[in-house]
This record gives sequence, structure tokens and C-alpha cells, in this order.
Amino acid sequence: MLFGYSFGDLGSILVMQGFAGLILFSVFVLMALGLAIIFGQMGVINMAHGEFMILGAYMTFLCSNLFQTYLPGLFGLYFFVAMAIAFVVAGALGLATEWLLIRHLYARPLDTLLATWGLSLIMQQAFRSIFGAREVGVELPSWMMGSLTFGSIDVQINGLFVMGLTLIITGVVALLMFRSRWGLQVRAVVTNRTMSGAVGIDTRRIDRLTFGLGCGIAGVAGSAFTMIGSTSPSAGQLYIVDTFLVVVFGGAQSLLGTIASAFTISQSQSTLEFFTSGSNAKVTTLLIVIGLLMLRPQGLFVLKVRK
Repeated sequence: MLFGYSFGDLGSILVMQGFAGLILFSVFVLMALGLAIIFGQMGVINMAHGEFMILGAYMTFLCSNLFQTYLPGLFGLYFFVAMAIAFVVAGALGLATEWLLIRHLYARPLDTLLATWGLSLIMQQAFRSIFGAREVGVELPSWMMGSLTFGSIDVQINGLFVMGLTLIITGVVALLMFRSRWGLQVRAVVTNRTMSGAVGIDTRRIDRLTFGLGCGIAGVAGSAFTMIGSTSPSAGQLYIVDTFLVVVFGGAQSLLGTIASAFTISQSQSTLEFFTSGSNAKVTTLLIVIGLLMLRPQGLFVLKVRK
């Protein structure tokens, strides 16, 4: 017996909470991928990243309503269309934000923090004015409803879909970063921006595309978020701190570190929530991460650069 539970019960609890943690892990990874690309390469602290996620969620909500009204026969496919729209809209707004705002504030991290925080407030108010202050939710297609049973464990189908989506997007981002000319240029700029510019790489263009890609991935994360929760104008702020925590703990310039950090934090938080409460789980996880960062301030993984 442990904590009043038999070892068999504890095993079932850990499996159930582990699956719940995998769903949280999926959202963290999708959010943190875009933020890690932006923060790791450009050094920009984008406090509006959560709002780009919510923009993707609202695009999914609109797409769901449009399909229900005008294309009910194709409603089962709406989510795939919604993801593409969320990526394009959030990415386009990210490109515009970089050109209008961020490009004037490079090498001034405090200014970018304040500017993007102001942008987040503007976006939240825009969401309230357009969609209202109440939470909204999307209706899932019939093939996403229900669950699969493995012994005594019920696994939600929409949760499996979110995890599969995360695997695909992570794989695509990894291919872009390590198997494409653009990814080679991004890694060159991260390693040495001055030398990259000297050999002919358009660093401003790389920055703009990187910021747009990061915001677009956040939009897709918003689409996935609608599968597991309701959407409100301020919902992005609930995840932005956890997302920065994931990026910093994993190592801002490391894709592998971001994934490992998201898995560690989500599993710890999910397991602790069962035995304590949501707030205590967050505080305990935060204290553990702070303690580890005191021992390893560069994060779990760090790029090795020849000096």
C-alpha cells in the first residue's frame, strides 16, 4: 500500500495520468516548437505567442460553424481545413508583426517583451469584440468521439489524434530544420549572425520567415487545443508561462531539448495533479524546474559551438 492505494491501483493511476500527461505534452510541444524557433534564433521574447494560438483556435471555431451551416456533408473533414487556415492566418499575421514591429526592436529584448505584451492585450480585446467574452467550443466530428479501451484504461480518440498530429508536425519541423536549405541558413544565423550575413545569407528574410513559421505553428496548436478545451480571449495566457518554462528548461536553441522538457514537465504536472491539486502541482513542478536550472542554467540540451 502507498498513499492509501494498492500497487495495482497505483499502476492504473499512473497509466491514466500518463496518458493525460501525453495530451498536455502534445499541446506544450506544439506551443513550444514555435516559441523555441523564435526565441532560440531571434532572441525575441514573444509574449503574444499565446494569442497566436488562440487565433488558430478561433479560426477552427469559425471553420466548424461554416461547415455545419454550408457543407454539413463534409463536416467530418473540417478539422483538416481548419488547421491549414489556422496556420496560414497566424503565420501571415506573424509575418506582418515582424515587419511592422519586431524588426525595429532587435537586440532590445526588454523592448520586444513590452511590445509583444502590448500586442497580446490588443489581440485579446479584438477577440472579445469579435467573438465575445464567453468561452466557445467546437463540435467534434463523429469519428473523433468516444474512446478506445485497453484493459481498464480508456483512451480518448481525440487525444490520440492530437498526439498523432504533434508527431507529424514535430517531424516536419525537424526535416525543415535539418534537411532543408532554409534550415541550414537558420542554423547558420543562430551560430553566427554576422558571418552568415557576410557570406550572403539574408538574415532579415530568415528572421521574418522564422517568426512567421513560429506563429503559424502556434496557430496549429490552437486548432489542437480546441479538441481538448474551450476557447476564450484570455486562454492563451494560461499556457504562455508553461511554454516559456518548457523552452528555457529544454534549451532555447534545441529541438530535442524542447521535446524532452515538454515531456518531463507535462508528466510531472499530470501525475502530481492526481495526488494534490492543480495549483500545488504547478507550484511543485515550477520549484523542481527552478532547482534544476540553478544546477544547469543553460537547460537540458545546448548547442555545441566551436569557439
